[in-house]
Amino acid sequence: MDILIVDDEKLARDRLSRMVGNLDGYTVVGEASDGRRAVEQVMSLKPDVVLLDIRMPDMDGLEAARHIGQLDTPPAVIFCTAYEEHALQAFDAQAVGYLLKPVKSEQLENALEKARKLTKVQLNTLQDAIPENDEQSGRKHISSKTRLGLELVAIEDVRCFQADHKYVTAYHVNGEVLIDDTLKDLEEEFGKRFFRIHRNCLVSIEYIDGMERVPPGQYAVRLQGIEHKPIVSRRHVTELRKTLREL
Repeated sequence: MDILIVDDEKLARDRLSRMVGNLDGYTVVGEASDGRRAVEQVMSLKPDVVLLDIRMPDMDGLEAARHIGQLDTPPAVIFCTAYEEHALQAFDAQAVGYLLKPVKSEQLENALEKARKLTKVQLNTLQDAIPENDEQSGRKHISSKTRLGLELVAIEDVRCFQADHKYVTAYHVNGEVLIDDTLKDLEEEFGKRFFRIHRNCLVSIEYIDGMERVPPGQYAVRLQGIEHKPIVSRRHVTELRKTLREL
C-alpha cells in the first residue's frame, strides 16, 4: 500500500517515514507539510492511505480530509494528533484511525491493517463522517470538481457566490468555478464574511467597492479584483447601504 505522510514538522514526517519503512507491504510515496499541498499530492500520487496531522497552518487536517473525501476514489485517512485522548470523543467513532503522538509502531501497523481491509463503500461512508472544521471562520478553502480533478480556491480570494438554478458559481480573483455547496450552507458557514444582496447571491463584505445604478433602475455591486457586478435586489438595498456606512 502506498502512504502519503502529512505533517508541518519535518522531524515528525521523518519519524513516521522510518516507521512505515520498517513494515512489510507499505511504501511512502510522498510527503506534505500542509493541508493544501496534501490535497494536491493525493490527486497526483493517488496513495492508498494518508497519515494526516490535524494542526497545520493555512489548511488544517480536518479541512484537508473533507476536500480529499470529495474525490471519486479517496484514500483512507488516519489522523495523527497530539490531542489528549478525551478530546477524540469529538470525532466519529467509526473513523479509519486516530494515532496519538508520539505514534507507536504497533498502533501504526494496526491502523494501516484496518485501512487495508476497508472496501470502497465503507471508505466513502467514513469520509462522509469526518467532522467539519471547528474554527469559527469555517473553511479556508472551497473545492470544485473539474475535468482536471479537484481545484482549491482560498476563501480570501472569493468575491461572491452566485446561484443559477441548481449550481453555485464562486467568482474569485483568478476566475470562476462551479461548486457543490448550496447558497444557504455557504451563508451559514461564512455569514460573518459574506453579505446577501439577493436571494441568489452572497458578496464578500471586505471587498465591496461600492454600489452603482444600472438599467433599468437597479443597483449593482462593484467588487475589488473582479469585473463581475452582481445585482442587488430591492429588498436588500437599504440594508446594504447601512452595511457600507459601517465599514
